[in-house]
Amino acid sequence: MPETAFSTEWDATSLDANNGCARLRRSGCVFRLAGGVDSPAGGFGIANMRRVLAILLENEAGALSRVVGLFAQRNYNIETLNVAPTDDATLSRVTLTTQVADAARLEQITKHLNRLIEVVKVVVLREGEHVERELMLVKVRAQGEAREALQRACDEFRGQIIDVTEDTCTLQLADTSEKIDACVRALDGVAILEVVRSGVSGIGQGENILSL
Repeated sequence: MPETAFSTEWDATSLDANNGCARLRRSGCVFRLAGGVDSPAGGFGIANMRRVLAILLENEAGALSRVVGLFAQRNYNIETLNVAPTDDATLSRVTLTTQVADAARLEQITKHLNRLIEVVKVVVLREGEHVERELMLVKVRAQGEAREALQRACDEFRGQIIDVTEDTCTLQLADTSEKIDACVRALDGVAILEVVRSGVSGIGQGENILSL
C-alpha cells in the first residue's frame, strides 16, 4: 500500500476512525500516513474527502433500506441521497455523497455494496470525470426590501421564481452544491421559511456510463 510523507512542524498523535480527523501537536518532526490519503488543498492530507457514488439497484421493496443500513452499520454518514427509477422500470439509480478518509476505505465501501444481492453495479464518480447538479426550492418571507434581495439572488445565481403570493416567494435553483450553499448565504437577512434540497445527481462524462 503506498505511503504519503509529509515534512511539517506538526505530527499526528491519533486518528479518529469515525471522522478521519487527526489531533495534531507541534513537534518539528516528519510524519507518514499510510493508505494513499487524499490531501485537500492547503491541508495535511488527513481530512475526510467528499465522495460521490452512483449505484444501480433493483427497484424492489427493501433494496434501498439495505444500502442505507450498510452505511449505518459501518458508521459512515450519508450526506445526500437521491434515488429514482431509470428508463428500465426494474432498476433504480441511487446517487449518494459521503465523507471517506482514504482510498482503502472507499474500496471497502464499494466491496460491501457489491455484496448486496439487490445491487447491480457501483461506480465512484471521480472529480473532473463527471457533472453533477442539485435542485433547491427555497421559500422566503418576501415583502419590500426582502423581495428585492430575493430577486438579486435569483439574478446572480440564475435561479427562477416559481411561486409568488402576497407575503412569500419561492425560488428554484439547479446548480452544484457549492453554488446552492452560496445562494443560501446570499439570502442572509431574508426570512427563510422553508428549504428543500434534492441531494446530488451525478453522471459520468463522455464514455463513463453506468449501465448493465
